[in-house]
Amino acid sequence: MFKHLRNDIPASIVVFFVALPLCLGIALASDAPPLSGLIAGIIGGIVVGFISKSKIGVSGPAAGLAAIVAAAISSLGSFELFLSAVVLSGVIQILFGVLKMGVIGYYFPNSVIKGMLTGIGIIIILKQIPHLFGYDLEVEGADGFFWAKSGENTFSAIAHVVDNLTLGSIIIGALGLIIILFWDNILSKKHNIFKIIQGSLVAVFIGTILQIIFSDNDSLMIEGKHLVQVPVAEKFSDFQSFLSFPDFSQIFSTEVLVIAFTLALVASLETLLSVEATDKLDPEKNITPTNRELFAQGIGNIASGLIGGLPITQVIVRSSANVQSNAKTKMSAILHGFLLLISVMSIPIMLNHIPKSVLASVLIVVGFKLAKPSLFKKMFTLGWIQFVPFMATILVIVFTNLLYGIFTGLTIGFAVVLIKNYQNSVFLHKKESQDTNVIEMTFAEEISFLNKAAIQKELFSIPANSRLELDIRKTTYLDYDVVEILEDFIIQAKNKNIFIHLKSERGIVDNPSSFIEFFKLKKTILKYEL
Repeated sequence: MFKHLRNDIPASIVVFFVALPLCLGIALASDAPPLSGLIAGIIGGIVVGFISKSKIGVSGPAAGLAAIVAAAISSLGSFELFLSAVVLSGVIQILFGVLKMGVIGYYFPNSVIKGMLTGIGIIIILKQIPHLFGYDLEVEGADGFFWAKSGENTFSAIAHVVDNLTLGSIIIGALGLIIILFWDNILSKKHNIFKIIQGSLVAVFIGTILQIIFSDNDSLMIEGKHLVQVPVAEKFSDFQSFLSFPDFSQIFSTEVLVIAFTLALVASLETLLSVEATDKLDPEKNITPTNRELFAQGIGNIASGLIGGLPITQVIVRSSANVQSNAKTKMSAILHGFLLLISVMSIPIMLNHIPKSVLASVLIVVGFKLAKPSLFKKMFTLGWIQFVPFMATILVIVFTNLLYGIFTGLTIGFAVVLIKNYQNSVFLHKKESQDTNVIEMTFAEEISFLNKAAIQKELFSIPANSRLELDIRKTTYLDYDVVEILEDFIIQAKNKNIFIHLKSERGIVDNPSSFIEFFKLKKTILKYEL
């Protein structure tokens, strides 16, 4: 870790610049204390950084979990109860790692994953619009769920902005958006210095200065409720009183268990996706051990939950900044954690001058990057198989919640698999020769019960007085359900005068009397269930 400090120290400063406003902003988006985001960033950098074997991955609070966190805190009615769910989610992640479940991310269709991230981006944007205009009275339930118990919904909360405008917040929020967009799209292409110093940090700095200036103007003054509120310690021992600690009194209640499992599953998925993306960005093409990463994330979430921090994942924005800054080892991630710790201990008074509206501008840009219009166009061009699960996931996430959206997308994705199996697109190839009475069918390497309906449809639609050439030479697994269909077909083939020509690895069999007996004799060719 100490061989490349010349690269890792500058990279850690860049990542710190990126992480500081994001940690505060994500805490705001999660309806959690601002300090909780910074704690998660510190733990993600130092604790996870030491344990993880990812050389360039950076962990911390994730925007992708903001909707779940906000809904969970609102549902449980207590941040301390939520922290117990965070600790439990860490235990579950450790279990995922021990059970070598680092491959679970590959079982989620890309269309659902992209829909999940896009839906999260839209939720972040919708949630931050009121903050951008200085309306910081959170509407109960509107953060994580579309409908609240009071009858409010996400869009009605936005409608209330008109009656609760704060001029100073609007000016700072709008200027923050302009600075970030101008910085990212124009200045960053002009000189490397504009890549080292991030536009989001500049926006936060200028917004904070303006807030101090506006404090002398009655029409532009921003009240304290519209500013970040980080506890200020007069001495080092005071920091302990600022930390929140988990309430384990209901840790085994159904609600806490469901939230913990949801956090563990989504955090693990986001981590694995980030690992895959970061490894692809790595110039040296290092491969991160996914099971070790889940273990490290689990330890990190336990530590974060125990002292009042938000849930942690490996995050692609900070990891990509780390790569682009030429980091070589995980020392960069560790150092960025220490820089966050120093900032909390040394400049908390300055942090309390940051307007929520400027953090909202940072998060709106983050949300837009997750939900770019070009992604919708790309998914549409890929066809309905990709576009339908993608859109369904987004709509359900936006109009209900994240968990429902993911499971809806998975359900539709599974339905698409069934449909394509039935349509004979993967496992079965039918070819009609020049002699229209000869039909060739080739089974794929593995035939499961999911292929049963399509095989039955094709076999029993063969016309009378035909010749079926069935090729199973490449097949290594054949489900017994399919074997029974073949057995039933023998009877129909005799009634319809269909000649069966079976090609197997051991030779050719004409008109087999029983497929079951044949596969018993040829069990070295096929694995099947009886």
